[in-house]
Amino acid sequence: MADLAVGQWQFSAWLDPQGRVRALLQLARTGEHQLVALLRGGSASTLVEGLRRFVFRSKVIIQSQARQSIATGEPMDAHVAHNHKELVLGCGDHSMVIGDISADDTWRVRQVQLGWPWLPDASLAQHLPQSLSLERLHAVALDKGCYPGQEIVARLHYRGGNKRHLHCVVMSQHVDAGSDLRGDDRELAHVLDVIAVDGQYVALAVMPDNIINANDDTFLSDAGVKITTTHQWPA
Repeated sequence: MADLAVGQWQFSAWLDPQGRVRALLQLARTGEHQLVALLRGGSASTLVEGLRRFVFRSKVIIQSQARQSIATGEPMDAHVAHNHKELVLGCGDHSMVIGDISADDTWRVRQVQLGWPWLPDASLAQHLPQSLSLERLHAVALDKGCYPGQEIVARLHYRGGNKRHLHCVVMSQHVDAGSDLRGDDRELAHVLDVIAVDGQYVALAVMPDNIINANDDTFLSDAGVKITTTHQWPA
């Protein structure tokens, strides 16, 4: 956070001691002494309560804001942040506008395609950063120690061993975010964000490497859901 410049935002993940992602957020420095975090899933009040335990002698105030809507804004350079009437986060070919406004889903479609996870409640504290392919988003640090889960993150990065990765998939029918899909007595996918697009359902899903390595991009779950992978992020 110390290197984050005013007017910029970054992905940040907060891990539990086992290295699992308990919160994923977009962290923006909107002033020299002010940071604003957009929580990508989960409860802001729960996050605030957890972070306050780490405030000792520092003059830091952490508070949650009332729930606000997100709409799609004009293209803006990635990782640029403005905070005037609304908070605006640049995402390249679009931006996210957060405030007391009318919401839309266009930004969600693009971010699913980009592999930017949004974590439903059932996915919190369930996945390692590598399983969510967060290293490519620079959401975890490899050059600093002394944070919860750091040893596990470093070990998986340098020694390997992670057996799941993030995929963009198209599903034949709606599946609730946070659902686990199985087929032929094996794990197929843990579904994250899901959105309807042109009569299909596009989603991000965490999938085991061993089924992808079978050189097949289409799977059928026991519930009759056809899953087709369109993109994967190995790291």
